[in-house]
Amino acid sequence: MKLYFAPLEGIATQIYRRAFHECFSGIDKFYTPFLSPSEHCTIHPKEKKEVLPENNAGMETVPQILTNKTEYFIRTAHELKEAYGYEEVNLNLGCPSGTVVSKGKGAGFLARKEELHRFLDDIFKAPEVRISIKTRLGMEEPEEFPSLLSIFNEYPLHELIIHPRVKKEGYKGIPHWDVFAEAVKESRSPLCYNGDIRTLEDYRRMREAFPSVERLMIGRGLLANPLLAEQIGGSAVCPEDIPRLKGFHDKLYAAYRMELQGDVNVLFKMKEFWVHFGTQFPEKESSLKQIRKASRLSAYEAAVRQIF
Repeated sequence: MKLYFAPLEGIATQIYRRAFHECFSGIDKFYTPFLSPSEHCTIHPKEKKEVLPENNAGMETVPQILTNKTEYFIRTAHELKEAYGYEEVNLNLGCPSGTVVSKGKGAGFLARKEELHRFLDDIFKAPEVRISIKTRLGMEEPEEFPSLLSIFNEYPLHELIIHPRVKKEGYKGIPHWDVFAEAVKESRSPLCYNGDIRTLEDYRRMREAFPSVERLMIGRGLLANPLLAEQIGGSAVCPEDIPRLKGFHDKLYAAYRMELQGDVNVLFKMKEFWVHFGTQFPEKESSLKQIRKASRLSAYEAAVRQIF
């Protein structure tokens, strides 16, 4: 099983990915949060840190592109290859954000099948890099997906990553495994499953349901338990895990303090981190509450010491 770290917007940044890679193993590919090219700029200055080779050293990293403009995609893919050495890019057809969808991008592009078809025709005419797609099943109903898959099947996708929900479901409800099962039968591209793999038990159920699928993308499951990939690979839980988790926290905290200005900005990132990571410490609710209430780094650090 190949394991991929999902492109979580605002969370799985180059700071987080580097710290994770230095502390844990088991991830075959990391995906960047989406790059959003515009008419005058392919990769915005704030996004360049995400794709700089020195910020992704030792990791196989795939930049994700969010656009519905052929020329923007092609220019960005060209720059990523020529300036930064990337051989693969990923097209985002899954983002359910209202702002993104209203512009016909992300999952919103799925509602424009003819336009999407022309877009794919153009970007696959002379691809400079391998192209993979991360998609949802549609906008409103899972029944939209067979016609989308018939479009995807016309192109030599490097991979097709499927989150088996529609846009209107967001991240709620149960993924439509029945539709994914049909994709397993009908897709001409290598498939990757993505969605609600948060525990080792979730992984085992998915593996039993889809034994032929050899690629898995995980997002929030790794945010909550950074050891999940190693556990999927066969590593047992051991007493040394807590010191490793603390080491990861400390490395990430130090990196944010170096990168960001002021207690407020650092606390925002670390509180966001604990929303997921804190689920491993249900018996430490009092200390977790102190983290949520902290307004100064000194108070935050005191609460973290109590947890570890």
